[in-house]
Amino acid sequence: MRNWIVPTAVLAVALVCVSDASAQMGPGAPPPPVTVAKPVVKEIVDRDEFVGRFEAAESVDLRARVSGYLEAVRFRDGQMVREGDVLFVIDKRTYNAAFARAQSAVTAAQTRLDFFRSDMERYERLARSGTAPERQLEQTRQQFLQAQADIAGLRAELETARLNLGFTDVRAPISGRIGRKLVSEGNLVAADQSLLATIVTLDPVKFYFDIDERAYLAYARSVRAAGGLPNPRERPSEIEVLIGVADERQMTRKGLVDFVDSRLDQATGTMRVRATVKNEDLFLAPGMFGRVEVPGGTPYRAVLVPDEAIAADLDRRIVWVVAADGTVSPRLVRPGPRHDGYRVIRQGLDGSETIVIAGLQRVRPGGRVTPQPVELPPVREAR
Repeated sequence: MRNWIVPTAVLAVALVCVSDASAQMGPGAPPPPVTVAKPVVKEIVDRDEFVGRFEAAESVDLRARVSGYLEAVRFRDGQMVREGDVLFVIDKRTYNAAFARAQSAVTAAQTRLDFFRSDMERYERLARSGTAPERQLEQTRQQFLQAQADIAGLRAELETARLNLGFTDVRAPISGRIGRKLVSEGNLVAADQSLLATIVTLDPVKFYFDIDERAYLAYARSVRAAGGLPNPRERPSEIEVLIGVADERQMTRKGLVDFVDSRLDQATGTMRVRATVKNEDLFLAPGMFGRVEVPGGTPYRAVLVPDEAIAADLDRRIVWVVAADGTVSPRLVRPGPRHDGYRVIRQGLDGSETIVIAGLQRVRPGGRVTPQPVELPPVREAR
């Protein structure tokens, strides 16, 4: 193992602390008690943390498909609605009249069609017997075909009138939560223009976040490595992420990556990623900010220690290692990210050491302590 040189500043501070402690305890006092433990050693996966925003999986802006005066609003602002529910009612009288007029026109055209059909059939019989001129038969056939075309057009107008009458009931196209009404009763609604309200789905929700180019390159290299992470473009549903809202310390909600953009944004140098998150309790609302932890590599054996066991000396970090005879010596370490409530130690410890986790102010280099051993749990609650 590499020999680490203890900074002079650490020694000086430790000696001052010991001098003060010795003055208070007096000569012949036992070594000061400190709490010690062995680091937690287990297999972990590094996770990268990003900030993103929740968005609705589906969002619909409600607009009327016909013009008219708004007669009724049949929902409360912010309530949950189901697909097919009537939300707005537009005055139907004009469209009822148009439907009745189209219906009567079809009836009249059907009468004319029936007349020309029977007339044509009569002239066909007479033409076969030679008592009717061929010209008269052709004229009658032309009138019948014209009547057929007329009734087809009138039936199309009738269907349009029926649709327009049905469009006076503005229904929910999806199930979800509706916002506030944007038009009150009595106002004129313009077809395909007036925005009436917005509906968003709440379960599941989408979480969009951007990863930087460095993280994207590291992930891409891990995908290419043998036994690496699943390719997000080929198997996106296999990449599980942890998501939490702004006021949560622990990220407890699980999501699955279902989309990775096709290119990096040239302005920001980031890649847009999307995850789907279940929202059965409807706690998550579109527009909320959140944090996401994404697996950044393959599992590896890691040494974990509490943050309070790490002392600072300018830009260096040390932990105090306790020998079997109670002698204490400093060890330079290189901390990594937090994981399960602990700090990952990248370099400096192999996990077999006994370190001081409480009472660091009573420790001096080369001095002795009275160890009070405890066992660290595999997972600590976030502080």
